[in-house]
Amino acid sequence: MTSTDSSAGGASAAGPLVRSVPLILVTGSLIAILSFGPRSTMGFFLTPMTTEFGWSRETFALAIAIQNLVWGVAQPFVGILADKYGTARVLTGGAMLYGLGLALMAMTSDAVVLQFTAGVLVGLGIAGSAFLLVTSAFARLLPPHLRTMGFGIGTAAGSLGQFLFAPLGQGVIHGYGWQAALFVMAVLMLATPFLALTLRGKPAAQGVRAGEQDQSVIEALREAFGHTSYRLLVAGFFVCGFQIAFITVHLPPYLSDIGIPAVYGGYAVGLIGLFNIFGAFSSGVLSGRLPRRTMLVWLYLARALVIGVFILLPPSIPSVLVFSALMGLMWLSTVPPTQQLVVVMFGTRYLATLFGFVFLSHQVGSFFGVWLGGFLYDHTGSYDIVWWMSVALSVFAALVHLPIREAGVARPGADTTAVAAGY
Repeated sequence: MTSTDSSAGGASAAGPLVRSVPLILVTGSLIAILSFGPRSTMGFFLTPMTTEFGWSRETFALAIAIQNLVWGVAQPFVGILADKYGTARVLTGGAMLYGLGLALMAMTSDAVVLQFTAGVLVGLGIAGSAFLLVTSAFARLLPPHLRTMGFGIGTAAGSLGQFLFAPLGQGVIHGYGWQAALFVMAVLMLATPFLALTLRGKPAAQGVRAGEQDQSVIEALREAFGHTSYRLLVAGFFVCGFQIAFITVHLPPYLSDIGIPAVYGGYAVGLIGLFNIFGAFSSGVLSGRLPRRTMLVWLYLARALVIGVFILLPPSIPSVLVFSALMGLMWLSTVPPTQQLVVVMFGTRYLATLFGFVFLSHQVGSFFGVWLGGFLYDHTGSYDIVWWMSVALSVFAALVHLPIREAGVARPGADTTAVAAGY
């Protein structure tokens, strides 16, 4: 089976390149694994680095919070570059920055320098090589009937990266030290430029009627931010980022604090990644069959329930493992329906750009989730406040998604049937 570079099934702006669907999915998934894996291990470096250099938890948390914020701020602009110059070029540049940031982080001994290496450089690198660019490329390269499956596969691949890198990172840290672990991950990023060749190309101009012009990126952004459902989607995705970033970075030290052996921090993060493979893939498939708005409402309500029960139960290894599995099922399951809603509303022409701004909200949430975790722990000696904030924000997100209209924007004189269908 083959696929041409396409935007809404048309010819690519880069020419009639023909690639097999399996090759697109495999190489894109490998990029997603490499991009998502290292950043999911950041929590494992908190204890050894703060212990060795005498830093507070807030110092390390601030660096990772900056990383998430820089990733989010850069993502829309990275999307614009990918839409304008092609996915492969952006992925290559992003991977090089990612590897450089990890390598320099391994040589960092100053708290201020940590904010630049682990924060700014790694954040820019993740933005430029993120699985979000991969799924946007899938939307462009795959036939319309395979797009929702592609969203699920690409998101699940990021989860597989978390599952694989959790034991890898923890194993190398314990066997050879935290510096060696960072260098190993930096070297692995060198594979991305070669894998990205399969995703080369950029979206074609969208089909227009005689006498009309293709939208500019400014016009697309003005249209999107003038659309109430898009603004609600942006607001709701803040919550996903807050919860995921807080748990990724602070769950391992939290478990040590409550008397759970440190090794279970690695098991917990890995288990989240394992179950998210199934959750994300299922979400991608279901988002092509069920109302995406309804899926998101129930996902956020379920997160509120799972987090609330976890922090109310007495600490135990079984409760940690069950919590990790359940959170894993919902971990990135919000991404396919959220990304697909953007496609439904606006089509694929500026998907990387428009979803980039949705993701910016996610990363602003990530910044506050990571930073507040460290800040409030240092000032109260507990993570309880942030856990309960996560529960309250889940309820907020469920309510925010209720009014979203799952339909294409009405453009004067344009047929929105294809857009409304997600094509």
